Amino acid sequence: MPPSRSSTLAIAALVISVATSGRTSLAAAQDLARGAAEYQLCAACHGDRGAGDESHGAPAIAGLPAWYLTAQLQKFRAGQRGYARGDDTGLQMRPMATSLHTDADVADVAAYVATLPPATPAATLPGDAVHGQALFAPCSACHGPDGGGNEALKAPRLAGQADWYLLAQLAKFRSGARGAHKDDVTGAQMRAMASTLVDEQAMRDVVAYVRTLAPTGGTK
Repeated sequence: MPPSRSSTLAIAALVISVATSGRTSLAAAQDLARGAAEYQLCAACHGDRGAGDESHGAPAIAGLPAWYLTAQLQKFRAGQRGYARGDDTGLQMRPMATSLHTDADVADVAAYVATLPPATPAATLPGDAVHGQALFAPCSACHGPDGGGNEALKAPRLAGQADWYLLAQLAKFRSGARGAHKDDVTGAQMRAMASTLVDEQAMRDVVAYVRTLAPTGGTK
């Protein structure tokens, strides 16, 4: 008995679905391959596995969510980050970001870095984690009580990040070297929060507490 029209259509739909799925998987693989190739320039500072390097002022970026990596690369490309005199590492990073010529380039390298296993940098700074826990309470509203981040609030994961980098960024937010650009909405929000930390010791204490959080959880 010849197949009915409905069964023929169903089979055709299945074939199209499988073929489309195969093309999507192939495209995703190609994007990651392109991202890996694009990342070779980044590796000079961030390391082959994205673990970061303090001597270059390069943070650990392995395993950070692609949405956050994309947003920061776009901010560098647009001049919303790496614009301030005195922000040496930001000024170094901006031309690296502009070497990614298209949005697709940015998306590919961000997708690749997000696949790398998260790094666990060693502690380098002293601080009072108990006092820092109290200071971190307002931060947890966006970054989460576990420091895992929240995409809906555009708050990155903090847990697992190098303490020297966290301290440097808090200092930049407080000084206006980061977060003062008129188009950097999330940076402006963070600048206001960083300003509630009254001095460097307060920043060191909150960073010391963040160091106690496991680099898991959160909303990627």
